[in-house]
Amino acid sequence: MRFFSRIVLICNCCFIIAVILRYVELVKRAKGNMDSIIPLPPLESTLVTLGLLVAIVINTVFVFLCLYWLATKKINFIPRWVVLFNLLIFPVQVWYHFFLQ
Repeated sequence: MRFFSRIVLICNCCFIIAVILRYVELVKRAKGNMDSIIPLPPLESTLVTLGLLVAIVINTVFVFLCLYWLATKKINFIPRWVVLFNLLIFPVQVWYHFFLQ
């Protein structure tokens, strides 16, 4: 389970980076500059794919697993800060995907 929580953490960090990249790209395009921020399109597309498409799905599974652990009172040896970070990012992802786009 530690491995899964780390994957979720990486996807959530990619989500934050993808949102920041999207905002900066929109600001640059509004000014008339059509160049991309990262000169490596595969890197940018990987960040966007992991951040915007995969992160919300995998984080939803993680949140449901955390609720299951809480209901059954099972002890897990995942660092508390990882769980808190992922749980705090989840409402932001829901808000971003369903209310901003």
